[in-house]
This record gives sequence, C-alpha cells and structure tokens, in this order.
Amino acid sequence: MEKRKNPAVDYDPITYDPQYILMVNNLKKHFPIKGGIISHVVGSVKAVDGVTFNLKRGMTMGLVGESGCGKTTTGRAILRLVGEKTAGQVLFNGKEVYDQSPAEMRDLRTQMQIIFQDPFSSLSPRLPVGEIIGEAVREHNLVPKAEFSDYVDEIMDECGLQPFHKDRYPHEFSGGQRQRICIARALALNPEFIVCDEPVSALDVSIQAQIINLLKELQEQRGMTYLFISHDLSVVEHISDTVGVMYLGNLVEYGTKKDIFKNPLHPYTKALFSAIPVPSPKVKMKRIVLEGSIPSPANPPKGCKFHTRCPYATARCAEEEPKQVEVEKDHFVVCHLMDKNNG
Repeated sequence: MEKRKNPAVDYDPITYDPQYILMVNNLKKHFPIKGGIISHVVGSVKAVDGVTFNLKRGMTMGLVGESGCGKTTTGRAILRLVGEKTAGQVLFNGKEVYDQSPAEMRDLRTQMQIIFQDPFSSLSPRLPVGEIIGEAVREHNLVPKAEFSDYVDEIMDECGLQPFHKDRYPHEFSGGQRQRICIARALALNPEFIVCDEPVSALDVSIQAQIINLLKELQEQRGMTYLFISHDLSVVEHISDTVGVMYLGNLVEYGTKKDIFKNPLHPYTKALFSAIPVPSPKVKMKRIVLEGSIPSPANPPKGCKFHTRCPYATARCAEEEPKQVEVEKDHFVVCHLMDKNNG
C-alpha cells in the first residue's frame, strides 16, 4: 500500500538521533471551522501551532500550561489520534508516525500508548476489568492463549490490582482503582512510550501520590518513556526530567526540570510559576498577574501570541514571530527578549 504524502513542508526537516525515542519538529494541528449554508471552511482553530522538542529514552517530559493551550491535542497528535497533522514531523524511533501505512501503524500502536484524563469515561462499562486489560493483548496476539489469563494477572498485580478484580466492572471501583485499571491496560502491551494525559487530576491528593509513585516504579522497572501532561506544577516537578511550557498552541519554553523551576526565563513561565502556593506563612508571594484574557486559537494575535498580555512587550513583539533560542545548554525559549539580536 502506498504511504500517505506529508502535508506541505514549511519547516527544516530534522534527522533521527538514536538517543531520542521521540523527536517532534514544528508540529501543527489545525481544526477547520465550517459555516454558511453549504458548510464550507471559514477558518481554523490552531490548537497546536509549531511545537518542537526531543525526548530521551527512559525519561519523563512534563507538559504544562493553561487550559485550552493545546497540551492534550499535542499528545494525541503525536500518537496520531486526531486525524492527519497539518504540518511538521513526529519521529518515533526514527520513523515518521504519519508516513506509516495502516498495517505499520497497527504494529506501532503496541509501542505507543495513552492514559486518559478521566478514568471512568475511558473504560467500557460493558466489559469486565480482565477483558478491558486483555482485549488489546488478545487482538495483537502478544501471548499464547494458554498464558493469557496468567499474563493479565501479572499485569494487574504490577498495578496494585487483585486477580479477583478481573470479573468486576468499572463502576464497582473507586477513582484511584479505575486509574490503576487504565494504567494496566496501557502497560499490557509492553509499550516503550506512554502519553499520560492528566492521569491524576480527577483524584484526591493521597491517591495522586500513589498513582505517581506507581508510574515512577513502573518506569524504573520497564525503562519506559513518559510525556506527562498536567496542570499541577508540583506533580510535574516531582515526576519530570524535562519540562515544556505551552501557551496558545506554542511551546514557549523547554528545558531540564532544574532550569525551568529554578530559572524560568519566558515572561509567561514566570507568571505561571508565581502562582505556585508556598506552604509557609513567612514567605510573601510575588504574584505576577497577567492582564487581559487568553486570545482565541481561532484568531491568534500577530507576532508573538503572548504580546497582548506580556508586561515586557515591544513593537517588535506585535509584528514579528519569535524563534526558538537555546539560551543555555538544553534550555530553549521562544521570546524576543532572549534574542541577542533584539534591538
């Protein structure tokens, strides 16, 4: 079968580097807006509008930002779960994900998995837990039929579930247990890479800690790589090795956890981190309050998308789109303030 051709190339193609399991280059995903009597395309929502980063094997990248900034769409676009991309490259183990045929993509699915945000709606209410976890295992013939039941038991045990849970249905479990089921379902295919889409946001704090520790233990045992999407900066700081900060479809800052949390450089990152509460009455918070509302991704501002809310914006920011600059080793910022040629 002939492979699909890439959309129009508006970026500099990158070459594969074996140290990275995932290489994302100027990824864009726009959704059409239809209107009129004949329902023709009148615009587009630029949900992901030029995201670039590399993710090393066995590491965790945290992806943070305000609601609606494109975090979840980025994760799903990487896994090719939202249709065809608009532009860019997504290299997984050196293979362009969007160049794979249906048969090749089927094999690739076992290596890439996702844990959804809502553990209840992502589980079929009509299937018992054992079938939910083992359905894909049977579909991909990962283990012999005689070993299927024992394999499911082993996966459940790794995720803190008991064998007698196999015959129960999702509604019979608590939120934390349901999230363990979702983790077990993803883990059953023995993937190399998992997108964790806010996996603890629907859980209380004590259960959050259990799930986060479980994910870290499984990563150490299996050498998996995570893209961890979350609103909770404390959780991201705890689990991540690198951190990316998104704003209105763009990755505005990216670097190691230490660099991002100790030395945030982009004005949006500084404002975002200033909202982190400090558990001490002696510490006075220096909150950076951004004025104005978030622009619409269907009609983003010209130039830098953040300039309408940035306290340091200049005339250049309103006209020219900033480029990604490596300010220090492995610390990238998309801001004219970091541009040495900024005059």
